[in-house]
Amino acid sequence: MNNQTATSSSVLASQHSRTVHVVQAGLRKRYRAEKRFQRLGMTAVACALAFLAFMFGDIVSKGYMAFQRTELLLDVYVDPDVVHVGNLDQADYQSLVKRSLERLFPDVRARQEKRELFRLVSGGAGAVVRAKVLEDTAVIGRTIPVWVPADDDVDMVTKGHVDRRSAASEGRLSERSLRWLDTLTSQGRLAKHWNTAFFTSGDSREPELAGIFGAVAGSFYTLLVTLALSFPMGVAAAVYLEEFAPKNRWTDVIEVNINNLAAVPSIVFGLLGLAVFLSFFGLPRSSPLVGGLVLTLMTLPTIIIAGRSSLQAVPPSIRDAALSVGASPMQAVFHHVLPLALPGMLTGTIIGMARALGETAPLLMVGMVAFIVDIPRGFTDPATVLPVQVYLWADSAERAFVEKTSAAIMVLLAFLITMNATAVYLRNRFERRW
Repeated sequence: MNNQTATSSSVLASQHSRTVHVVQAGLRKRYRAEKRFQRLGMTAVACALAFLAFMFGDIVSKGYMAFQRTELLLDVYVDPDVVHVGNLDQADYQSLVKRSLERLFPDVRARQEKRELFRLVSGGAGAVVRAKVLEDTAVIGRTIPVWVPADDDVDMVTKGHVDRRSAASEGRLSERSLRWLDTLTSQGRLAKHWNTAFFTSGDSREPELAGIFGAVAGSFYTLLVTLALSFPMGVAAAVYLEEFAPKNRWTDVIEVNINNLAAVPSIVFGLLGLAVFLSFFGLPRSSPLVGGLVLTLMTLPTIIIAGRSSLQAVPPSIRDAALSVGASPMQAVFHHVLPLALPGMLTGTIIGMARALGETAPLLMVGMVAFIVDIPRGFTDPATVLPVQVYLWADSAERAFVEKTSAAIMVLLAFLITMNATAVYLRNRFERRW
């Protein structure tokens, strides 16, 4: 009997030992798997941050110099025979710039040499002189110092984007032109200044004169149309579908279609806008009005889905309490439920607007890819938007547009980050915890 008991105890102890060994082995295996998963997760995050840092670093390194512009200091004599009160808008201001260059280099007399000399300044230098004269007509007949923009080739050499030897070998700047630049630099007449024109001017064929203000204004008008149409329509649709619509096959079909529309490629909305707004209704092409309508169609599903999610997040007790004290269903929704769901709706709207700000494909289909020099003054004026402006500059053959492209991307990213940060702030500021 004692032997059987001892044997049974030995078997039980052996089984217990094996069980403990199996459990411990399983725990070690699970811990190793968890550590591998953590390492994989950390590696994925590190790779994503590295790629993001590389992208931002590449954009900033190529674009930050666009916020400066190389300029020449010229002593311009405002000749009364060329400029007088009767022809302030039609006067040949560029000829005044050329004369001031000739006075700086009196030994330049051959026609070919003069052409090279005049190429040092931008074709828009006369506009700077014109602005000075229009600002104060008393300068007519006097010599005034004016900083005028240099040509884009000079700008690239001064900033170090193009080597002097390469510029000479490629025929962009001759050895004689480089010597003239050295002379101007030694005299303090060649310097880099803050590029105000980049933020205050529209597009231009000349890189040194091109700016983003036209694209920013077009984006503003386009997003204003989008917000004015998509937000009230999206909120109204979300409230109706979630609070008042009967639950039947018809509403199920609507819900499925809304979810499907949120995943439709954006260019499809551009084709729809081309067929409906331009071809059928005859609205003006390349206008913020049409662009806003197209982006409204694209943004509406996102706002509706976000609005319904916000309404569903409001506890049913809020509705029940309002109804129990005698409020009508309409009052319960608009006086109690909707105010609590509104912060989430605003967050979804801002995220949808940020997506719309970065869209290019649908706007290309409605003609907003056109070369627009003038600043749009209304919703029906021809305009472009920031993403399209980036596309146009990136497709340009001029080397100086490379830094303009990167600088415009920096401005666009700044807008997107600001809008997303605003959405996060609104969510954290007004979100209720139940």
